[in-house]
Amino acid sequence: MTDSYLNQYVPLLVHMIVAAGLSAILILLSTFVGNRRPTRAKMQAYECGMRPTGDAREPFSVKFYLVAMLFILFDVEAIFFYPWAYVFRDLQVFGFVEMMVYIGILLVGYLYLWKKGALDWNR
Repeated sequence: MTDSYLNQYVPLLVHMIVAAGLSAILILLSTFVGNRRPTRAKMQAYECGMRPTGDAREPFSVKFYLVAMLFILFDVEAIFFYPWAYVFRDLQVFGFVEMMVYIGILLVGYLYLWKKGALDWNR
């Protein structure tokens, strides 16, 4: 690797250092400046502005976990569109066909989940 190749990453490194430094400064400022007066209301669990009811160890339906996992799965797969879009002009027809195969695989997985009833909440 040449020096000019590594110099392309200097702005990214500066950006990451500034972001890490700013977040550290903000956390330290909130620690030193903020008031710490714990009250019963502040120590109570917060549930969307409502008073908590029931036990926290109540079992949830598996559908909640399934939908969360499906969201993460399709979200992570959607991330692969960004680098593809960046180099789309360089890849030309091959890149287009490659992405259509990828989208087809995603579509087959989505249709499989749909047919299995994983996305049906009314059952």
